[in-house]
Amino acid sequence: MPVNIGRRELIATLGGAAAWPLAARAQQTVMPVIGFLNAQTPGDYSHLVAAFHHGLNEGGFVEGQNVAIEYRWAERQTERLPALIADLIYRRVSVIVAGGGATVAAIATTGTIPIPIVASFGGDPVKLGYAESLNRPGKNVTGVGVSSIDLEAKRLELLHELVPSGLIAVLSIGDLFRTPKDN
Repeated sequence: MPVNIGRRELIATLGGAAAWPLAARAQQTVMPVIGFLNAQTPGDYSHLVAAFHHGLNEGGFVEGQNVAIEYRWAERQTERLPALIADLIYRRVSVIVAGGGATVAAIATTGTIPIPIVASFGGDPVKLGYAESLNRPGKNVTGVGVSSIDLEAKRLELLHELVPSGLIAVLSIGDLFRTPKDN
């Protein structure tokens, strides 16, 4: 049985078939991209990169499936950091993870960077210029400060509230974590 199809129906059918892949592509979600920036070498931080991946996986993010990661390593040449940061900004990453000490975080916070920055740093984030205050950071940097001497009194106060009649001893073990590289 022959099928009679008019010219208009044929053009409409072909047009719909040609446009279908474009519509399907337009409906796909864009995969977020994490910019990973470090002043060291990949070999120095392979265990931390593995921990980073583990944390992402626990949060439901799998590299290559629902998140992409752009790695940038300065190879212990801090003068390379501004160009690496500029490249990550150019690539429009969703967030920059800045590791490898205060140097990376400091360079990442210079100028106006519209991208959120997650950093690890030693010391007081307010004194280092990463935040305006602890209560209201006011900048696009968040992260973990390893130690802040200004918070020690508050920590002891909180400990005293938890154990009001107990004996409190303070032990500073900061030097136990130093490695020969740190000296």
